[in-house]
Amino acid sequence: MLIQRVITSVPKVIKRNIGILAPALQKATDPIQQLFLDKIREYSAKSAGGKLVDATPELEKERKSELDRIRKQYDIKGDPKDFPKFKFEAPVVEK
Repeated sequence: MLIQRVITSVPKVIKRNIGILAPALQKATDPIQQLFLDKIREYSAKSAGGKLVDATPELEKERKSELDRIRKQYDIKGDPKDFPKFKFEAPVVEK
């Protein structure tokens, strides 16, 4: 029964996945689409370090002051963008 179900469902899954992935695997033929893809790649290359893209010194200064304000307001030690690390200790169970 399970084998029969797998045999009938596998071709459907393959057709669906190929149908979804086909546009992504093709090269952009429309010049507007190609320009859009180029801009996305350029933006991802500029923002690789996690910094703001094309930021002015004033904007960087404002960002730093906001992060400092958040650190003080919520008493955060370290980088406020880091995900908090939780430490759970197993309770001692007596036998």
